[in-house]
Amino acid sequence: MPKDKNLINKLMGTQTITEDDDAELGAISDEAEEKDQAPTASSEDWLSEYEGQLTIDMFQTKDNVIIKSTIAGVRPEDIDVTIANDMVTIRGERKRDFEASSEDYFYQECYWGSFSRSVVLPVDVDIEQVSADLKDGILTVILPKAAKAKAKKVKVGTRV
Repeated sequence: MPKDKNLINKLMGTQTITEDDDAELGAISDEAEEKDQAPTASSEDWLSEYEGQLTIDMFQTKDNVIIKSTIAGVRPEDIDVTIANDMVTIRGERKRDFEASSEDYFYQECYWGSFSRSVVLPVDVDIEQVSADLKDGILTVILPKAAKAKAKKVKVGTRV
Protein backbone atom coordinates (compact mmCIF):
# COMPACT_ATOMS: atom_id res chain seq x y z
CA MET A 1 0.00 0.00 0.00
CA PRO A 2 2.85 2.44 0.45
CA LYS A 3 3.36 2.35 -3.34
CA ASP A 4 -0.21 3.59 -3.94
CA LYS A 5 0.26 6.33 -1.42
CA ASN A 6 3.55 7.17 -3.11
CA LEU A 7 1.86 7.41 -6.53
CA ILE A 8 -0.93 9.59 -5.16
CA ASN A 9 1.62 11.84 -3.52
CA LYS A 10 3.55 12.13 -6.80
CA LEU A 11 0.40 12.94 -8.76
CA MET A 12 -0.67 15.54 -6.24
CA GLY A 13 2.80 17.02 -6.18
CA THR A 14 3.30 16.41 -2.51
CA GLN A 15 6.28 14.12 -3.04
CA THR A 16 9.53 14.97 -4.76
CA ILE A 17 10.23 13.23 -8.05
CA THR A 18 13.51 11.34 -7.95
CA GLU A 19 16.22 11.51 -10.60
CA ASP A 20 15.17 8.06 -11.87
CA ASP A 21 11.58 9.27 -12.27
CA ASP A 22 12.77 12.39 -14.08
CA ALA A 23 14.96 10.35 -16.49
CA GLU A 24 12.06 8.00 -17.26
CA LEU A 25 9.70 10.90 -17.96
CA GLY A 26 12.34 12.53 -20.18
CA ALA A 27 12.77 9.34 -22.23
CA ILE A 28 9.00 9.06 -22.70
CA SER A 29 8.82 12.71 -23.76
CA ASP A 30 11.71 12.33 -26.24
CA GLU A 31 10.09 9.24 -27.79
CA ALA A 32 6.77 11.06 -28.19
CA GLU A 33 8.49 14.02 -29.88
CA GLU A 34 10.29 11.69 -32.35
CA LYS A 35 7.01 10.01 -33.33
CA ASP A 36 5.27 13.37 -33.74
CA GLN A 37 7.76 14.77 -36.25
CA ALA A 38 6.79 14.77 -39.94
CA PRO A 39 9.22 13.35 -42.51
CA THR A 40 11.77 15.86 -43.74
CA ALA A 41 14.15 16.02 -46.68
CA SER A 42 16.72 14.13 -44.60
CA SER A 43 14.33 11.16 -44.52
CA GLU A 44 14.13 11.12 -48.33
CA ASP A 45 15.82 7.70 -48.50
CA TRP A 46 12.88 5.85 -47.03
CA LEU A 47 10.44 7.99 -49.04
CA SER A 48 12.06 6.94 -52.31
CA GLU A 49 11.22 3.30 -51.53
CA TYR A 50 7.65 4.14 -50.57
CA GLU A 51 4.87 4.16 -53.14
CA GLY A 52 2.15 6.66 -52.34
CA GLN A 53 -1.45 5.47 -52.29
CA LEU A 54 -3.82 7.45 -54.45
CA THR A 55 -7.07 8.64 -52.91
CA ILE A 56 -10.17 8.13 -55.02
CA ASP A 57 -13.91 8.56 -55.19
CA MET A 58 -15.73 5.73 -56.98
CA PHE A 59 -19.45 5.93 -57.67
CA GLN A 60 -22.00 4.79 -60.21
CA THR A 61 -24.59 6.28 -62.49
CA LYS A 62 -27.22 4.33 -64.38
CA ASP A 63 -24.76 3.49 -67.17
CA ASN A 64 -21.24 3.94 -65.74
CA VAL A 65 -18.87 3.38 -62.87
CA ILE A 66 -16.86 6.57 -62.40
CA ILE A 67 -13.54 6.98 -60.60
CA LYS A 68 -12.24 10.46 -59.71
CA SER A 69 -8.92 11.31 -58.14
CA THR A 70 -6.89 14.44 -57.48
CA ILE A 71 -3.59 14.06 -59.30
CA ALA A 72 -2.18 17.57 -59.43
CA GLY A 73 1.23 18.09 -60.98
CA VAL A 74 1.19 14.93 -63.10
CA ARG A 75 1.13 14.87 -66.90
CA PRO A 76 -1.37 12.55 -68.64
CA GLU A 77 1.48 10.57 -70.20
CA ASP A 78 2.78 9.79 -66.68
CA ILE A 79 -0.49 8.08 -65.68
CA ASP A 80 -1.33 4.46 -66.49
CA VAL A 81 -4.86 3.06 -66.08
CA THR A 82 -5.11 -0.73 -66.40
CA ILE A 83 -8.15 -2.98 -66.16
CA ALA A 84 -7.65 -6.71 -65.60
CA ASN A 85 -10.45 -9.08 -64.69
CA ASP A 86 -12.49 -7.22 -62.08
CA MET A 87 -9.76 -4.83 -60.94
CA VAL A 88 -8.76 -1.34 -62.09
CA THR A 89 -5.28 -0.03 -61.29
CA ILE A 90 -4.13 3.57 -61.58
CA ARG A 91 -0.36 4.17 -61.48
CA GLY A 92 1.68 7.27 -61.98
CA GLU A 93 4.56 9.40 -60.89
CA ARG A 94 4.70 12.95 -59.62
CA LYS A 95 8.10 14.25 -60.69
CA ARG A 96 9.91 16.98 -58.81
CA ASP A 97 10.80 19.84 -61.15
CA PHE A 98 13.09 21.66 -58.71
CA GLU A 99 16.06 21.02 -56.46
CA ALA A 100 16.25 22.04 -52.82
CA SER A 101 18.51 20.89 -50.03
CA SER A 102 17.08 19.71 -46.73
CA GLU A 103 18.42 22.83 -45.03
CA ASP A 104 16.36 25.06 -47.36
CA TYR A 105 12.99 23.55 -46.42
CA PHE A 106 10.65 25.10 -43.89
CA TYR A 107 7.98 22.44 -44.58
CA GLN A 108 8.13 19.35 -46.77
CA GLU A 109 4.67 17.82 -46.98
CA CYS A 110 4.10 17.21 -50.70
CA TYR A 111 4.58 13.68 -51.97
CA TRP A 112 6.93 13.27 -54.94
CA GLY A 113 7.42 9.89 -56.54
CA SER A 114 5.42 6.87 -57.66
CA PHE A 115 1.85 6.28 -56.58
CA SER A 116 -0.80 3.68 -57.33
CA ARG A 117 -4.22 2.46 -56.36
CA SER A 118 -6.05 -0.76 -57.24
CA VAL A 119 -9.73 -1.34 -56.57
CA VAL A 120 -12.11 -4.16 -57.28
CA LEU A 121 -14.89 -3.15 -59.64
CA PRO A 122 -18.35 -3.69 -58.12
CA VAL A 123 -19.93 -4.58 -61.48
CA ASP A 124 -18.81 -5.91 -64.86
CA VAL A 125 -17.64 -3.18 -67.24
CA ASP A 126 -17.13 -2.95 -70.98
CA ILE A 127 -13.33 -2.58 -71.08
CA GLU A 128 -13.36 -1.62 -74.77
CA GLN A 129 -15.33 1.55 -73.98
CA VAL A 130 -13.38 2.80 -70.94
CA SER A 131 -12.14 6.39 -71.14
CA ALA A 132 -9.93 8.54 -68.92
CA ASP A 133 -9.04 12.22 -68.92
CA LEU A 134 -7.12 14.64 -66.74
CA LYS A 135 -8.47 18.16 -66.35
CA ASP A 136 -7.43 20.76 -63.78
CA GLY A 137 -5.59 18.12 -61.73
CA ILE A 138 -8.62 15.79 -61.53
CA LEU A 139 -8.39 12.36 -63.16
CA THR A 140 -11.76 11.00 -64.30
CA VAL A 141 -12.05 7.37 -65.41
CA ILE A 142 -15.40 6.40 -66.94
CA LEU A 143 -16.10 2.67 -67.03
CA PRO A 144 -19.32 1.84 -68.92
CA LYS A 145 -21.27 -0.96 -67.29
CA ALA A 146 -21.43 -4.15 -69.35
CA ALA A 147 -24.76 -4.96 -70.97
CA LYS A 148 -26.58 -7.33 -68.72
CA ALA A 149 -27.37 -10.73 -70.13
CA LYS A 150 -31.01 -10.86 -71.06
CA ALA A 151 -33.04 -13.32 -69.07
CA LYS A 152 -34.74 -16.05 -71.03
CA LYS A 153 -37.63 -18.00 -69.66
CA VAL A 154 -37.35 -21.70 -70.39
CA LYS A 155 -40.51 -23.75 -70.62
CA VAL A 156 -40.31 -27.01 -68.76
CA GLY A 157 -41.86 -29.87 -70.69
CA THR A 158 -42.67 -33.46 -69.81
CA ARG A 159 -41.14 -36.60 -71.26
CA VAL A 160 -43.25 -39.45 -72.40
